[in-house]
Amino acid sequence: MSHAFIRESDDQWLDQIPPTLNALIVYISKENNGIRASEKRNYKDESTGKTVHVMSNGLSYSINEEGKWFMLD
Repeated sequence: MSHAFIRESDDQWLDQIPPTLNALIVYISKENNGIRASEKRNYKDESTGKTVHVMSNGLSYSINEEGKWFMLD
């Protein structure tokens, strides 16, 4: 049986991608079947002091203290 179409390395979790906006855009685009994602806006959360990125997929993301991306509720 051929495993030519199975690449385990393609599966990444959000917290495994580099903490850059470009990496987030590439990740979201892959998760949305290649539909290009973009940042709609960003702002600084006053309670945490962290930058929040509101993306075209309708979700918001930020980087935690460990330098990893996470999705906000």
